[in-house]
Amino acid sequence: RNVTGVQTCALPILIARSLAASGKVLICGNGGSAADAQHLAAEMVGRMLVERRALPAIALTTDSSNLTALANDYGYEHVFSRQVEALARPEDLLIAISTSGNSPSVLRAAESARRIGCRVISLTGGTGGRLAPLSTLHLNAAAGKNSSRIQETHLFIIHSLVDLLDRFFLHEGAEG
Repeated sequence: RNVTGVQTCALPILIARSLAASGKVLICGNGGSAADAQHLAAEMVGRMLVERRALPAIALTTDSSNLTALANDYGYEHVFSRQVEALARPEDLLIAISTSGNSPSVLRAAESARRIGCRVISLTGGTGGRLAPLSTLHLNAAAGKNSSRIQETHLFIIHSLVDLLDRFFLHEGAEG
C-alpha cells in the first residue's frame, strides 16, 4: 500500500483500468490539496507534455455552489461525500488528498467511495492518518513533517502520474 517501487507502478495501472472500464477519476482535498486536486484534473482532461485523448477527471473542489450548499445543509465534512454519492459508480476511482490523512471531509469521501465499490488512491503525509486503511493504494510522504514539504511531494507524484498516463494513452489518437 505504501510507496515502494512495485506498488507505485500500480498507480497508473489502477487509473488505466478504471478508464478502460468507462470509469472516471474523482479527486478531492482541502486547501493546498484542493489546488492539487484541480491541478491533477486539469492535467488529465487537458494534457501535460504530449497530445493524447482527454481523460475523464473531476475535481470535487471546484463547484462553489455545491460546496457551500452542502456545507450549509449537511456540514463541511460532507462536501465531498455527497458529491461522491451523486457522481461515483463502481468502475470509478477516487483520489483522496490529505496531508495529515485525517481530514474529515476527505475521510467521508473515501468511505462513500468504498461503499459504492470504487477504488481509493490516497496521497498523504506523516503517518498516513485514518485515510491509509481506507485506501486501495496509499502514497505517503512519510518523511514530510510539514504541509509544504508534503504538498511538494504530492505535486511531484501528480506530475509523474500524468507523465505516465500521457505515455500510456499516447497511442490512442496521438497527433504527431
